Amino acid sequence: MRAAVLTEVNKPLQILDLEQEGPRAGEVRVQVKAAGVCMSDWHIMNGDWPLPLPMVLGHEAAGIVAELGPGVSNVRKGDHVIFSFRPHCGHCSYCSKGRTVLCIGHNDTPRWRMHDGTARVKLNGEPVNQMARIGTFSEMVVCPAEQVVSVRKDLPWTHAAIIGCSVATGVGAVIRHANVEAGSSVLVVGCGGVGLNVVQGAKLAGARTIIACDLLDNKLGFAREFGATHTINAKTEDVVKRVQELTGGLGADYAFDAIGGEKTAVMVVDAIAPGGHAVLVGIPSFATRAPIAPVGMVYGEKTLSGTYYGSIRPAIDFGVLADLDMDKRIDLDSLISRTYKFDQINEGFRLMMAGGVARGVIVFN
Repeated sequence: MRAAVLTEVNKPLQILDLEQEGPRAGEVRVQVKAAGVCMSDWHIMNGDWPLPLPMVLGHEAAGIVAELGPGVSNVRKGDHVIFSFRPHCGHCSYCSKGRTVLCIGHNDTPRWRMHDGTARVKLNGEPVNQMARIGTFSEMVVCPAEQVVSVRKDLPWTHAAIIGCSVATGVGAVIRHANVEAGSSVLVVGCGGVGLNVVQGAKLAGARTIIACDLLDNKLGFAREFGATHTINAKTEDVVKRVQELTGGLGADYAFDAIGGEKTAVMVVDAIAPGGHAVLVGIPSFATRAPIAPVGMVYGEKTLSGTYYGSIRPAIDFGVLADLDMDKRIDLDSLISRTYKFDQINEGFRLMMAGGVARGVIVFN
């Protein structure tokens, strides 16, 4: 089967023919139908997240269960599934408390190998790693069964794919992590795929004022389509000052950093009102540090928190998000502004980095 493999940092992905072993106990083989083009893959491609290569990238995807390994009971052959890039052992302290995205039950093996420490794909007889144990830029994926979630079969493949990361992360950050209240004011910094879903989540939660911030006017246009009531171009305006002007001088009740950087982390803290809640959503380079001023946190009783994967529970929330999409309460049609054939995957990353798309999706034959 063919897969998009990163063999060297700062080089294009190579679509290569790989040898794939069938699923072992507790594993499944899935035929991938659609996969999103996401910034997290880019962080590996450009070396922000140094991981061992070669590696099949891709983590936001959906497909059809083609084969079951021994002992699999959570899905059946023929099920439509969304991949989760986080494991769910079901017995560690975090899984037991329902915080499954923090699962530590498989920390004894690398996150790019199966739970027994071995690889399921090889190139010329040598192991090839899989991003997040799934590596979904691939025609077929063998992965732990706990990392696929069955969903309704009338959900479009492209919609199912992006629910697996950008939708879950953005909407989840609002409704699962921050618990944004109806009537509140919300700032969203960064209007890429995740940030636009934060905007959608804020609208879903009933926020009265939704302020979107970006450096590109076309992305601010996307944000208005998804529910932003006000927009700020950070190239030309003082973001914190403008947010205060729009919120009676106090600042936003909630602010979300969907970028993941030093300046944006400081920005969301400075832009919230006393008693406000700033949330770090975007995952930065491992080396990033942000100089937060503690005095403002203390005097203003501000809250700063991080959310991983929107603090969702994939086994439950993928289905919830699928229903919200099919009921037209969130808009995934408009979010997918470009689709690509598998051979166009590097063009997908080029356009993402140029800011030309809301979300791009690879569609497999």
